[in-house]
Amino acid sequence: MAATAGLPTTVDYDPDIPEATSIFAELSPLYMHAPQFDEVADGEWQGIIEEAIAINLAEVDAIANNPNPPTFDNTLVEMERSGQVFSRSYAAFSQIVGANINPTIAEADAALAPQIAAMNDSIYLNADLFARVRAIYDNRAAMAMTAEDAMLLENYYQEFVHRGALLGDEAQAELRTINGRLSTLSSQISQLITQGQNQAAIVVDTREELAGLSDGQIAAAANLATERGHDGKYMLTVSNTTGVPIIGQLQDRGTRERIYRASVDRNQTGETSTLPMIRETIALRNRRAQLFGEPTHANWQMYDRMVSDPARAIGFMTDMVPALRATQEREAAVLQERIAADGESFTLAPWDWEYYAGLVRQERYALDNEEIKQYFVVDRVLEDGIFYMAGELYGLTFEQRDDIPTYHPDVSVYTVFQDGEPIALFYFDPMQRDSKRGGAWMSNFVEQSHLLGLRPVVTNTQNIAPPAPGEPALATWDDVTTMFHEFGHALHGIFADQQYPSISGTNTARDWVEFPSQFHENFAAVPEVLQRYARHHETGEVIPDELVQAINRSSRFNQGHSFGEIIAASLLDMEWASLDPSAATPSDVMAFEAEALQRIGLRSDLVPPRYRTPYFRHIFEHGYDAGYYAYTWTEMLHHDAYSYVVENGGMNREMGDHIVETFLGAGHSKSYEQMFRDFTGRDPRVEPLLEARGLIPDDDGVTGVDGAEGAL
Repeated sequence: MAATAGLPTTVDYDPDIPEATSIFAELSPLYMHAPQFDEVADGEWQGIIEEAIAINLAEVDAIANNPNPPTFDNTLVEMERSGQVFSRSYAAFSQIVGANINPTIAEADAALAPQIAAMNDSIYLNADLFARVRAIYDNRAAMAMTAEDAMLLENYYQEFVHRGALLGDEAQAELRTINGRLSTLSSQISQLITQGQNQAAIVVDTREELAGLSDGQIAAAANLATERGHDGKYMLTVSNTTGVPIIGQLQDRGTRERIYRASVDRNQTGETSTLPMIRETIALRNRRAQLFGEPTHANWQMYDRMVSDPARAIGFMTDMVPALRATQEREAAVLQERIAADGESFTLAPWDWEYYAGLVRQERYALDNEEIKQYFVVDRVLEDGIFYMAGELYGLTFEQRDDIPTYHPDVSVYTVFQDGEPIALFYFDPMQRDSKRGGAWMSNFVEQSHLLGLRPVVTNTQNIAPPAPGEPALATWDDVTTMFHEFGHALHGIFADQQYPSISGTNTARDWVEFPSQFHENFAAVPEVLQRYARHHETGEVIPDELVQAINRSSRFNQGHSFGEIIAASLLDMEWASLDPSAATPSDVMAFEAEALQRIGLRSDLVPPRYRTPYFRHIFEHGYDAGYYAYTWTEMLHHDAYSYVVENGGMNREMGDHIVETFLGAGHSKSYEQMFRDFTGRDPRVEPLLEARGLIPDDDGVTGVDGAEGAL
């Protein structure tokens, strides 16, 4: 018997639940039930998860078919108990898909994607199960519930409706077909994006063409070329994003253009083209919106967000476009002047922007990104910086373990203690490799739940450029802030303190889940923290004050690029999500993108969106469709929230306890608006974001580039 065996009954009820036979049949015997990665061969994953799907469906059917009247306990609580075999196995498998994929894993992922979509449809389109949920929901006013109980009930009811429980039989049948196909497309698009990124690497013939890169970077490029069969040459890879960081260092304009074009043109032609699949995805999303009677896919998708109205999200960003466009024009003029100062006559192009911005930044602010990088050893940033911050704020300490198997040798594992008591496990996987998809993310191997007696097991994954053999792994400042960002997600999981797993920790809306992560980026630059981890990898010297001051002085420089690429991508996402479902799907994906960028009104000819449509993984695989705006929305939240920290004593344990109590440990037990008000005592304000981005004057009257007055 599985989870349903303990249902409260008025008549005997003994449902037949298949028994699991895999390593995931029971909780892992490892510490805190960490996954037994060493016990599963690549070829076994598909069978394991298919068995788990069957068990999950049997458990849910047992709940739906219970002959006893529906109650909160015998329906909703049992739903929370169900699916544990699937959760254990799929959490481990999905991390391997993202961080250590190979052809066998890719094949299993492609085969499983439609089966998982069908499983979810079978749950949420189960009429008998929805009838039980609806009966409980309709009787909620007469029920005695905790606040968390009430949130769980509300979430379940909304989710059933959102997934089609109120649709007719014919519409539900079509919905199942759509969802199955979308899941297949999502898996295929994701794999093609990874392949496209790997294949976009360029071969460079001579060392002279790499002028501006460090000796270590050049050695790493030579090693990569050798690994890929180009002995005696050099290979440069593109990044997950449109912008390739090394463009800011490369002195040779031809090399800059080559790597830029390789980045922006990927996944548009040949075997890695995603364009036909993207067009089909858009068409299917729009047809689904029609089934639900929604005016756009965005309206359907944003039902549970902090910002549930697409017009509000769009307006929040478009209100900033005039000032941002003006900033881009000012910065472009400054960069064009810097080109002329070199005696060059060419017109600024997108592959020139970051290189000349780097020169201006160094000249005006004495900021050399390659020099700064020498102070950021990856392990030291983690252990002396992030862990120190977590100790000062939250009383956390960390102990590395060598007894927990991982899915790749690069991964390290730590026990997390609070005030001496073990509370979680933390995995860290920092380095880029061909088997890992781009970007950075946090996920849970084990979700916290008091109901299930589980403590959190969480992981952070990044893509920091690997060093040459024998050299230390060094991080850029962007890598450092990303490490703090992802650890903010990890803390959101580590401090989860909920009864029910589905509303525990990071199980929140897209435009809230990024708030705790962005909030913790602020602590990367706190002097007390910075001085502990920012030490030269050769001398051990603490980063000089003048370099720290240079970072601070230049923080609002180049916002036309850094903020412009984000807003362009966010509005491009909303352009795709706001199409009229009754109209024909654009036949030419890239033509639609070009028209959309023209409508958006930023200088995308010089500052392209952070992700172009063909490799915009967030909105075609990560679930951020009609949601990429969340990064800017939560940036507003975190700037305002951090101003509260500064005004009320800064980084100390009292503040940390307040953070945990009000939002970091609250999961989705309260509304998002209430959690923000509980922390700051007010609704969020946009002004701190605009000041931080240089779009309105700060207290010194400074905005934009070189003190120019802003337009907003």
